[in-house]
Amino acid sequence: MQSYNYAHRKGVKEISWDEFAVISRTLAEKIAERGVEAVVGIARAGLFPAAAVACALRSELHPVRVTRRINDQVMFQHPAWRVGVPAEVEGKVIAVVDEIANSGQTLALVAGRVGQRDAARVVTASLICHTWAQPMPEVVGLTSDALVIFPWDKQVYVAGHWQLHPELEAALKLQAGDENSL
Repeated sequence: MQSYNYAHRKGVKEISWDEFAVISRTLAEKIAERGVEAVVGIARAGLFPAAAVACALRSELHPVRVTRRINDQVMFQHPAWRVGVPAEVEGKVIAVVDEIANSGQTLALVAGRVGQRDAARVVTASLICHTWAQPMPEVVGLTSDALVIFPWDKQVYVAGHWQLHPELEAALKLQAGDENSL
């Protein structure tokens, strides 16, 4: 199965760990304004901003796993549940946090499930959001239509060596105009 549609991106935006910290603080401030009592973070990569926000707000973090991937390979057309929403969200104002809102499907799916668990209110949030996400998250740290390179996703450890993530390498080639790379 093909990975995400990287041809849609405009340019490249590399996020450093320092920039991640700044954007996460901005996200935490915006989420705090909404009276959030706990955070549901979407594993894997969404746990980075979710943990930063939960720590900043001194609130509980409840990880869930909804993904198109298994072992970092895209296996599903639509997000599939791997770890569900805990009962502890009941009666609370919950922020559902992911690292990026690309299609908006994952945030909407998790927010719906949190609502089904009788949360008092659900706020969707993403560190980065593309303008074409539908639905758009309610809270966004940064909006960019670029190919976003996160610090935790740039390099992978393969056969005893660090290398550029193969999917990222192909996406960068596509950004450079090599239409056959993805």
